[in-house]
Amino acid sequence: MDDLVVRSRRAITAAGESPAAVVVAGEKIVAVAPYDAEVDAGEDVDLGNLALLPGLVDTHVHVNEPGRTEWEGFASATRAAAAGGVTAIIDMPLNSRPPTVDLAALRTKQRAACGQIHVDVGFWGGAVPGNCDELPDLEEAGVFGFKAFLADSGVPEFPPVTAQQLAEAMRAVDAQFVVHAEDPDHLHAHAPSTAYADFLASRPPDAETSAIATAIEAARETGARVHILHLSAADSLALIAAARLTGVRVTAETCPHYLTLDSAVIPSGATEFKCCPPIRDAANADRLWAALAEGLITCVVSDHSPCTAELKKPDFAAAWGGIASVQLGLPVMWTAARERGHTLAEVADWMARRPADLVGLYDKGRITVGADADLVAFDPEATFVVDPEKLHHKNPVTPYAGRTLTGVVRTTWLRGRPVTGAVPRGRFLLRKDA
Repeated sequence: MDDLVVRSRRAITAAGESPAAVVVAGEKIVAVAPYDAEVDAGEDVDLGNLALLPGLVDTHVHVNEPGRTEWEGFASATRAAAAGGVTAIIDMPLNSRPPTVDLAALRTKQRAACGQIHVDVGFWGGAVPGNCDELPDLEEAGVFGFKAFLADSGVPEFPPVTAQQLAEAMRAVDAQFVVHAEDPDHLHAHAPSTAYADFLASRPPDAETSAIATAIEAARETGARVHILHLSAADSLALIAAARLTGVRVTAETCPHYLTLDSAVIPSGATEFKCCPPIRDAANADRLWAALAEGLITCVVSDHSPCTAELKKPDFAAAWGGIASVQLGLPVMWTAARERGHTLAEVADWMARRPADLVGLYDKGRITVGADADLVAFDPEATFVVDPEKLHHKNPVTPYAGRTLTGVVRTTWLRGRPVTGAVPRGRFLLRKDA
């Protein structure tokens, strides 16, 4: 007898959207059968016209524990992830204290997370000035690659690297480097202001374009893999396309807020919209959507970067830059994608399979035989109004407050069992060749 079968008339598999019965034994998918197939299983769940998606994989999440656990933590972040249909996250090496820049810090973070995680969790290492000798130990311990900033990170314990230091780090390990690409020489200080336009002017598109050129050149020089994080400026897309044509191993991601929010209508003092790089205008978003559809942008991830409400002061010069959204990414994307004529299968591809493939988790982010039974029952027609107080994020601050979104997660299964928030069942993820 199999443990579980989940039936849906709208299952998202490698073949696209079609009726199917997904059969689970142990923690794995063992068959994808016709919707009405006879299956001897301990539990038979028929979703009818609810969609069945693969669990999403979010490779860009700032959990912040230990050290800034009042901003977020493993328990709250992973509950929020599961509520949003996310079954695996990769934690960024900052804004925790200590940052994950050596093996001791990684072990400290894993101890903090142990027994608290409701979804599976992996870790990025960090590349900062002077830690090249630490990178091989972190790589051997199973981190999924190394994050570097080319501009100020916002926290002093994670300083930026120069172009030369980035290339030196790339030579130290055969790993993927994920880069926050803004060039400090193109960023401008601005006086205290409640106007979003002042903040936007301080971080122009050429800051991204220049930094992406730096990252591409480092990858070209060293042969390393480089991934551009949270791409905001569509002007940078041509650089990435050209580099790929010459054999540079460069990929890029974007985030729901860059695809769905418009700088022209951000209210005065609304620093819940502040992030770096910044949200730009609707015409820029149109170009990002086109690049996503053609595959030039690889995937869509949250860049969940929360903080306490006190740090979101109404002054754009002083407020913390980060958007908390790991719970809302799927409905935000589905609401916008369907209006643009995209399918649910495309959204699942952008938010599940592609980010899983980016980090080599080929048993995640897909409904196929042999994959982990990470599944999501999703109502693609239901709507809801975002109430920050109902989110599982530790701090109820979100730019989506009051918005009506389409698409509701009804159940999330992690390795074949529903995530209820009562008992943490998540596991640590390691790079597959570690």
